[in-house]
Amino acid sequence: MENIYTDLALEMAENLNLRNNKDAETGEEIEGVEMNTEDEGDIIISTVRITSESGAEKMNKPMGSYITIESDSLRTNEIYVHERIIEILSEKLGALCAKFSRENTLVVGLGNSNVTPDSLGPKVIDKILITRHIMNTLPDELAGGVLSVCAIAPSVMGLTGIETAEIIRGLVAHVKPNLIIAIDALAARRISRINSVIQLTDTGISPGAGMGSGRMPLNQETLGVPVVAIGVPTVVDAATMINDTLDIMLASIEENMPKDLAGGEEFFKMLGDMGRQEKYQSIRQTLAPYDSNMFVTPKEIGEVINWLGNIIANGINVSLHPGLDQSDINRFTY
Repeated sequence: MENIYTDLALEMAENLNLRNNKDAETGEEIEGVEMNTEDEGDIIISTVRITSESGAEKMNKPMGSYITIESDSLRTNEIYVHERIIEILSEKLGALCAKFSRENTLVVGLGNSNVTPDSLGPKVIDKILITRHIMNTLPDELAGGVLSVCAIAPSVMGLTGIETAEIIRGLVAHVKPNLIIAIDALAARRISRINSVIQLTDTGISPGAGMGSGRMPLNQETLGVPVVAIGVPTVVDAATMINDTLDIMLASIEENMPKDLAGGEEFFKMLGDMGRQEKYQSIRQTLAPYDSNMFVTPKEIGEVINWLGNIIANGINVSLHPGLDQSDINRFTY
């Protein structure tokens, strides 16, 4: 598989042309990778499961489950849709964590709070309901309905000089969590997925992997504790932006060829016949002499990051504290 800048298993599955566990064109079964989709109208939930080493090799991702919750409403302040997404997120997170103990959970907000597209992790930490320090003093009515939760936003190696995995490993030795939930900003392969997808996985995370600058991974192998990762793509690389724009332009030209382009039909047909991967690689090669690592994000990213931080934090809070609902969480984290 060609190297592409994305953290989304859904996009890797699309790159394999996977549909209903088979190649959409040939109908041949793709061994070791399963995919199914639930459609709730404004919200689409996709689950990709990598079940074998051969599947992991094809997907270039570890074996495990990858759940994406996709909705354009994530980019807008549609509170009723956001509440439903919080419900789905808490349900899917609960199902993903069901095989792990959650008695003592450490929530880690990855990223740089000084860089808006990379500040999702710290934003989520600001809204997490922290209880580890008060477990012995909780009122009787909350006993059993609130779990021990602690959290940290360790910043990035460029500011600390320390690998994030090394910081977390030191915390694990002292806090001894049963589970780690890590939140990070991701990279996507399509402009339409920027700020509109939440991905959950039980395989951990490699900070910066989607942008080609992966650090030491955070997973059970490196930390000795199960790691569930939650992320949202907040950037795409420049080649992706140009590729998507070119596809839109070609579709428009094909629909209504301008008179001043008459005679150029063959050229535009040649561009249209190129596969998405072929166009993408050609654009990357063209951009390489000028800038080999440019990533872009929407101008309204600051506002959207605040909404996404609230949604993810509330989804985690509801999932980790079964005795509380969204209205309770909002009171305690105001």
